[in-house]
Amino acid sequence: MIPGEGSALDLAARRLERAVANLEQKIAAERAERARVVAQPASGDLFEAPVADAAVVEKAAQLAADLEAARVRERALEEAGEQASEALGRAIAEIRAALGDESLIGEGVHDDEEGAAPAEFSDDETEDDPEALYDEDDPPFDPDPPAKA
Repeated sequence: MIPGEGSALDLAARRLERAVANLEQKIAAERAERARVVAQPASGDLFEAPVADAAVVEKAAQLAADLEAARVRERALEEAGEQASEALGRAIAEIRAALGDESLIGEGVHDDEEGAAPAEFSDDETEDDPEALYDEDDPPFDPDPPAKA
């Protein structure tokens, strides 16, 4: 991890949070404006209200799209943060290994990578007894689970 990368990530996350807050404020203001327009008595012009409604709807659609884009960016930043954390953990483990402190090598490192065998089983145990991977309390495997409601 490059020095200052964490602070840059934090800065980007704060900017994203401010942008989301601003979008939410704009959406609330647009809703209030829409409620105000609906509450006004009709002026007699048949085309005035639909034009205002179309503009409000268009603005609301744009704000909704902006909000969704901000949420996508937020998820990307969260994923980048997780990746940076994992990389930092691996770097710490490598430094500890290089220093020769065997008792601390695995401490604090993410072991939950996909595809990794559980630490309590060695490869020869899983080949000899596949049931060793399962706990007695685990429910049986259902190849056709019921659909969620």
